[in-house]
Amino acid sequence: MTALRVAVVGGGIIGTAVARHLARRHDAAVTLLEKEDHLAAHQTGHNSGVVHAGLYYEPGSLKATLCRRGVTLLQEFVTEHAIAYDECGKVVVALSESEAGRLDALHRRAVANGVPGVRIVEADELRAIEPHAAGVRAIHSPQTAIVDFPAVTEALAGELRDAGGSVRLGHEVTALTERTDGVRVETTKDEGEHDLVIVCGGLQSDRLAVLLGESREPRIVPFYGDYFVADAGQRSLVRGMIYPVPDPRYPFLGVHVTPKIDGTLTLGPNAFLSLGRESYEHGRVVPRDVLEAVGFPGFWRFASRNVAAAVRESRTALSPRRFIEEARRYVPDLDPTGVRRGGRGVRAQAMDDAGRLVDDFVITGTDRVVLVRNAPSPGATSALAIAEHVVDEALRRRNGRTSR
Repeated sequence: MTALRVAVVGGGIIGTAVARHLARRHDAAVTLLEKEDHLAAHQTGHNSGVVHAGLYYEPGSLKATLCRRGVTLLQEFVTEHAIAYDECGKVVVALSESEAGRLDALHRRAVANGVPGVRIVEADELRAIEPHAAGVRAIHSPQTAIVDFPAVTEALAGELRDAGGSVRLGHEVTALTERTDGVRVETTKDEGEHDLVIVCGGLQSDRLAVLLGESREPRIVPFYGDYFVADAGQRSLVRGMIYPVPDPRYPFLGVHVTPKIDGTLTLGPNAFLSLGRESYEHGRVVPRDVLEAVGFPGFWRFASRNVAAAVRESRTALSPRRFIEEARRYVPDLDPTGVRRGGRGVRAQAMDDAGRLVDDFVITGTDRVVLVRNAPSPGATSALAIAEHVVDEALRRRNGRTSR
């Protein structure tokens, strides 16, 4: 029997995990296509490195299920590959009694999702966990962790190659044509025929869907998140992560304090409309991306409902001082003079025509081409579980066709 010819588009952690899963678990000849000259070049390589435990997600949602499964698989994988993984823990801190009331609902959700060891702590115990944290009450998640997701991605690619798969860098997909006998994939360097194509395009997922003739919706509207970095002498101010309580008035979480696996202490991110889908440098504008975002009616419907959020985020976007002061609300001992501007990430925020943020995973396509249209946070945490789910879905669709 001839091996299934599969192309996976997108060399972030999810695409690489999908390709590796196919090559190791199924009779498939797998090719991973990535447009950049290295893997993990976009969202995977520009995030905070947090391994989420599952506190926030709607119980029973695909997001919640894949997060918990993903953590288990990730822990096994990093242990096998000796990749640094630190269960430093996380506190979600209420600064006032009005915020403290929201912790109970969040705690119930975390318990329903099976988050291990999660509990509510009062101010004195919060100080025992995080001596420099402000707050009147908190949720403590002791197993929330940090990891180097690009290192995980490279290790996944290593297993893909060991299983006979190939990784082709610098291959930007320019056309997807579904035909009666397969799918033609054209890139900037070559073209090929495949029996199955799985697209994990992240920031470009809607544009890749259009190549197949699918709807642009949900549309990707990019939001950037800046990070600031505290000097090495301030790393000891926190033991784990310190997060704000989610505010239902705002669509984004707000600035938090997070150590990284390399020992740096980061503040952020905020969230503001990006002037480019891949604009990681300050001041870089991509006119096509801007025009597409502001020309999308859904964006203006979203904006009209979130004026207060835009005002809040614009303060930290325009003023480094306000950004740092936002973090100091949670860790007052942070010295602003020892904080410098760090990197920037860009979030692939899926949005529908009505201006609603698409919160859960979205998978569309046909029996030959499967499109991962939305894989939001905790996408990196859940990557190995997402790979299982997406491959099962792709093969179910294909087998449904071949059995007819």
